Amino acid sequence: MFDLPLPIHSTPYARVVPPHFPSGKTDPNHPFALTLSRRAPSDLMSGRAVPLVLARFTTLAEAMQGAIDHAEGIAPDAAPQLLAILDRDERLVLAGAASDHAVAWCHPVTSTVEARDVVTEASQLRAQAGRAAAWGEPDLAQRLRHRADLLDARLVDPLWRAFAARALQVAA
Repeated sequence: MFDLPLPIHSTPYARVVPPHFPSGKTDPNHPFALTLSRRAPSDLMSGRAVPLVLARFTTLAEAMQGAIDHAEGIAPDAAPQLLAILDRDERLVLAGAASDHAVAWCHPVTSTVEARDVVTEASQLRAQAGRAAAWGEPDLAQRLRHRADLLDARLVDPLWRAFAARALQVAA
């Protein structure tokens, strides 16, 4: 249930996301894809809400460094961007929020029980966001949705949980 694949389609760079990677980094044979979540209402309504593939890498360490390189190009006053690293089978390996020259990686869940708790909490936050939007509080609704997205980013594929946790320990 928690390892549903996310569809990934190579698409040209969006106007708001400048390319920070040389064109050689998009080799489809590389196993790790650094992606950017597209959650703008226009993208959701048009069916373009699939993640934007920024670059592909041969190792997880290179993909993590690529995420940091991408974060260095984000303006200091810009909203955080949710980046995800997916494997060649489109399973979530690692995710985090990138902003102002840094990436705050989300620590993966350690068990199925914890994953259920995370899903429940994220659902509750999205319900609260819906109520906040109905009450005319768009800023609060956006913050609640962002928190829910960060919780969802912890739902690393069970195959990658231990490896991703160890990679974060090494990176720290």
